[in-house]
Amino acid sequence: MSIDRASIESTYAVIKPFVRVTPVVAVAGDDFGLDGVPLTFKLELLQHAGVFKTRGAFANLLLREIPRAGIAAASGGNHGAAVAYAAMRRGVPAKIFVPEISSPAKKDRIRSYGADLVVTGERYAEALEACNRFAGDSGAVSVHAFDQRETLLGQGSVALELAMQAPDIETLLVAVGGGGLIGGIAAYYANTVRVIAVEPEGAPTLTRALEAGEPVDAPAGSIAADSLAPRRVGTLMFPIAQRFVNAVVLVTDDAIRRAQEMLWDRLRVVAEPGAAAPLAALISRAYVPKPGERVAVLVSGGNTNAVSFGTST
Repeated sequence: MSIDRASIESTYAVIKPFVRVTPVVAVAGDDFGLDGVPLTFKLELLQHAGVFKTRGAFANLLLREIPRAGIAAASGGNHGAAVAYAAMRRGVPAKIFVPEISSPAKKDRIRSYGADLVVTGERYAEALEACNRFAGDSGAVSVHAFDQRETLLGQGSVALELAMQAPDIETLLVAVGGGGLIGGIAAYYANTVRVIAVEPEGAPTLTRALEAGEPVDAPAGSIAADSLAPRRVGTLMFPIAQRFVNAVVLVTDDAIRRAQEMLWDRLRVVAEPGAAAPLAALISRAYVPKPGERVAVLVSGGNTNAVSFGTST
């Protein structure tokens, strides 16, 4: 079945009662050292569970048949929080598997929604293996973080909203981990907007896949590893990326940290490292817009407690 604008629109009609229409804010580019470049931020960190992944979680729970055994999910943290939240809202049992690198903020959020949390393995791939074993033994439905049609359709609704809120943008910068978000967004825009993928230098999953012509294993480092460092991109998103993602750029951890600081300093937005990567591409000049280019930046999540707020007076 296709992943395209029509299927994203029909999915959005199903999940809309359960998700927030997250806001956008338009700012002058010179606020971020980008003279003459209008910026629009899509603040998806204000979504339920603090992350865009809530859209895909509800798409899975509402479009698939869920057995009495409930659902299981493997996650770096954000997908787990989203699935746990959606399961709580739908009254469905949920078991969430996360690796040891998952941040305390994300683990705490998962537990707060009543899910059974299992911390296992050093990286996402090991948590996924444990999740798949549990699902096979228990009969629970496995909700994949990015390589699932319903997941991509739900995430694509970010683009649907943004197209209504900021119809004049020319370019959209999106962070990439497994690719469910950018896959859904790129399928919706289908080259009507330039979609630029942003990855940490330490986790170049889409970069390596495009070089190889297929998803392949890549390094899984970076301060954004709990959200942007699966072993490889998904098979469902890869042909979409080949067709509709216009470029992939890499950013350093230092640039990600600076972007986090600037989002807080200039907008009072608390973004987790992975969510700050698109802005990092702009401020580090990994992506250089043309003068006057109307650029949008997706701030995809805010599940972090690694922020210094200074001293109040």
